Amino acid sequence: MSTATLRHAAFVLRGNPLTAIAAFATGLLVLVALFGPVLVPYDPIASDVAHALEAPSAAHWAGTDQLGRDVFSRLVVAARLDLAIAASAVVLSFALGAVIGSICGYAGGRLDRAIGRFVDVLMAFPLFVLAMAMVAALGNRVENIVIATAIINLPFYIRFARAEVNVRRSAGWVEAARACGDSHLSVVLRFLLPNILPAMAVQISLNLGWAILNAAGLSFIGLGVKPPTPEWGIMVAEGARFISTGKWWLVAFPGLALMLCVLCFNLLGDGLRDILDPRMRT
Repeated sequence: MSTATLRHAAFVLRGNPLTAIAAFATGLLVLVALFGPVLVPYDPIASDVAHALEAPSAAHWAGTDQLGRDVFSRLVVAARLDLAIAASAVVLSFALGAVIGSICGYAGGRLDRAIGRFVDVLMAFPLFVLAMAMVAALGNRVENIVIATAIINLPFYIRFARAEVNVRRSAGWVEAARACGDSHLSVVLRFLLPNILPAMAVQISLNLGWAILNAAGLSFIGLGVKPPTPEWGIMVAEGARFISTGKWWLVAFPGLALMLCVLCFNLLGDGLRDILDPRMRT
């Protein structure tokens, strides 16, 4: 990243405190996911029924659940799994979607029309329902949740990459690359694809939040990660049974973690758009 880009990023962050806060919170979330499991005060899956359903206190900052497990420890440990699922799914869908979309946008013709119809069919289904069907068919293992989440994210990257490459494929620098003897595949991978990556970074940030919600939603309805593994969607589902009895902390804290995580990624996406938009440099 050039010095000018870094200066512009610092200028955008100074002018938009929410983006700066989101960037800091996202960094903190990543640190929690990496190092939190070794720092939590309690074993996240160890039961202690003598202290079940205790309200938040100095001993248990977020209370305990129906089995006496520390909610705060489970929240922290769950961050690693949820972020890993979301990041893996987004990286997979981004890598495939960017390459497929770039080739379609550059080649046009029958290939472009065929992939376009496939994307249209895929997006005709409610995407969460499609993810439910895939996980139910493949089995509710972590790798299958990643695959299902990646597939329902794939159309966004294919469409975005196709549109961006379609605009640039007749540019002078592309014609110059072809005139120098570069193959069509080389032009796509060496020139066009790197040129659209900054714009796609915004979509990546937004999709990370959506992927976390998708993974949590699958776990909430019983098609995601299996208990007793700490996961935010499972924690919300288990705590929902006790809302009517006043045990609000069982749902409030994992729900708040989900909301803040998605909010941070969305705000970060807005900031990346401002940082990467050339029009904002004037």
